Amino acid sequence: MKKILGLLLLLVLLAPTRPGAAQEDLQALINAADEGATIQLEAATYHGNIVIDKQLVLLGKEGTIIEGDGTGNVISVTAEGVTLDGFAVKNSSMDRNSPEEYAGIKVYSNGNTLKNLEISDSFHGIYLSKAHENTIDHVAVLGSGKEEIAGQGNGLHIYYSNGNTLSNNEIEGTRDGMFFDYANDNVMHRNSISKTRYGLHFMYSNQNEFKNNIFTFNTGGAAIMHSSGLKLEDNQFVFNYGHRSFGLLLLSANDNHIENNTFYMNQRGLYIDQATRNLITRNKIHQNQIGIELWASSNDQVFTGNEISDNTLPAVTLGGTGRNSWSQDGTGNMWGSTFPLHDLDQDGIGDSKAVYQSALFQQIEEQELTYLFLKSPAITIYEKMNELFGNGKIMFEDDHPLSAGKGSGWFWPGLLIGAAALLISKILKTRIL
Repeated sequence: MKKILGLLLLLVLLAPTRPGAAQEDLQALINAADEGATIQLEAATYHGNIVIDKQLVLLGKEGTIIEGDGTGNVISVTAEGVTLDGFAVKNSSMDRNSPEEYAGIKVYSNGNTLKNLEISDSFHGIYLSKAHENTIDHVAVLGSGKEEIAGQGNGLHIYYSNGNTLSNNEIEGTRDGMFFDYANDNVMHRNSISKTRYGLHFMYSNQNEFKNNIFTFNTGGAAIMHSSGLKLEDNQFVFNYGHRSFGLLLLSANDNHIENNTFYMNQRGLYIDQATRNLITRNKIHQNQIGIELWASSNDQVFTGNEISDNTLPAVTLGGTGRNSWSQDGTGNMWGSTFPLHDLDQDGIGDSKAVYQSALFQQIEEQELTYLFLKSPAITIYEKMNELFGNGKIMFEDDHPLSAGKGSGWFWPGLLIGAAALLISKILKTRIL
């Protein structure tokens, strides 16, 4: 009995007073550190609401957490050249009415590196405020899951911030995955964004580039508004499906280059309104409810070299007739089985133009519920009857349609892309923290 009591006493004496809590005050460590120092954090929980006002490296390890008190930013970075690496951040203020726009990490300076971080239970994940040439790499942001996503902040919020690089990040369940507001010349590569309102949202942001990103199960994959000069290449917009959902929205968006993206099983692949002079080329638009929804307020788009196949409606023009081109330099688009083409001279171009007519445009314009019934047999009968009585309206004319033989045969790769996106989504379902 004495041995047991002695062992219990020893365990009590050896146990930390607060299990899992750091024994040192993190702000005090920062204040005492020299410029350019590296602070190695332990696998413990540190009190947050810290301010980093000098150049240093804050280096964590597995099990390191910096936790705020729920009243402000967990970490505020005001110095330049700071590196945050390898720890979790949680519990910023969730006050969405504050003009401060609280975040897990808020950066007010330039040339910082944020990598290998996990952020949760914060209003915004990371907020760049007039902060330029920063790198955000391998950061995971998870929404709070405590309310509708519209009441939360964004995963990465980029405000008046230019020349930043955002790569290899995973974001789930925030309001917008990445939101750019008056932010130019930023680069986004290899990010995965799921279960947000808009995976990517640009407002008044120009000359940005995003490549090789995956957008799944969002209300909208990417929304580009009042922005120009963007490059969108090699991205995947998959399973963005629901009321008024889309893969990519162009709204008052001009002179953008959209190439080699995949739009698969969205309610609408591309949704284009009040947009001009966008080049849309070599994209794969497959098995969406509507492949391309194009409003007459949009003019001078060029569609060329795209594979537009097996959509319920390949393309619709709404609100009148705009001035857009469905081919360029003798190269149109491949329409799959929608338009069986003859190509007697075997040059890869159909011997006659592809003309698509539909009577559904008026129903779509006047009644949003039409989207819910596009796959109904009744819609097919409606289209056939109007075709019979000549009530259809020309949606587009492709003067140089590509024959099926010239297509890349990407149906099975498309299915693999969808399966991969679904797997990614399932992985993201597991809480990061």
